[in-house]
Amino acid sequence: MGKVAFVFSGQGAQYPGMGQSLSGASAAAQEVFSIADTLRPGTSEQCFHGTAEELSITKNTQPCVYCVDMAAARALVAAGIEPDYTAGFSLGEVAALTFSGVFSKKDGFAFVCKRAEAMQQAAEANPGGMAAALKLPNETVEEICREFTRVWPVNYNCPGQLVVAGDPIQVEAFCKKIADAGGRPKMLAVSGGFHTPFMESAGEVLKAALAEMQLDVPHTPVYSNATAQPYGDDPRALLVRQVQSPVRWQETVEALMEQGVDTFFECGPGKTLCGLIRKISKDVRVFPVQDGESLQAALMAYHA
Repeated sequence: MGKVAFVFSGQGAQYPGMGQSLSGASAAAQEVFSIADTLRPGTSEQCFHGTAEELSITKNTQPCVYCVDMAAARALVAAGIEPDYTAGFSLGEVAALTFSGVFSKKDGFAFVCKRAEAMQQAAEANPGGMAAALKLPNETVEEICREFTRVWPVNYNCPGQLVVAGDPIQVEAFCKKIADAGGRPKMLAVSGGFHTPFMESAGEVLKAALAEMQLDVPHTPVYSNATAQPYGDDPRALLVRQVQSPVRWQETVEALMEQGVDTFFECGPGKTLCGLIRKISKDVRVFPVQDGESLQAALMAYHA
């Protein structure tokens, strides 16, 4: 049997009720929500009973998704599954770092709350849009991006799927050019130009916050969105860079496979990362873990 990676879900995967059955199924998962409620009262209530509209607000989304990410991972460990590597998609990278011991449990949650507020403020100051360009080579999408002054590639998801972000008007014009080139554009329901220079002010806020926190060496390697390589000795610089740089997800998954990973557990709400990983390789196993039912299903399938 090959190696195991935990990959942590990102913003956009949230849904009302997330985490509730997971919390009920695992004491280790419940502890995650208890810590969150101590630091940010009402977080578990927001996850379990918040509306879709409430959960779509960045300052709410990120802490809530982070909690479900962490709860799923803690539940897996309590059930006897230990990863050889970790990675997370955008927001999920903070969960991966906390799980791997870079942040303490409390500091990881405190940091994700600070990140959420900083990114929302940056998005309000510089409203942005995002769109997926489907069914075209990355090089073609990048070339079209260069025709615009404020549109940048931000999520290299899988073959034939590259997300861009930037000025909303320019993103709309970009979508027309993608269609003209034979691709399929898809506007995304977000309010910010995440992972672009629009997030520079958020990076400055995070730089100041990180200067006050103790960060430790990860006990499990964490692959960086910005480099698609493991975090080294300077996690602060990469964490600041991460909010302004593209998510190199396809490269990250390929790098993990090169290390012998053949089993991925997606920790957190939704199944987005499982879908992307399947498009990157048909030769690996993927298990989503987001609630009590999927936790048991993943454990049974893994041990079968």
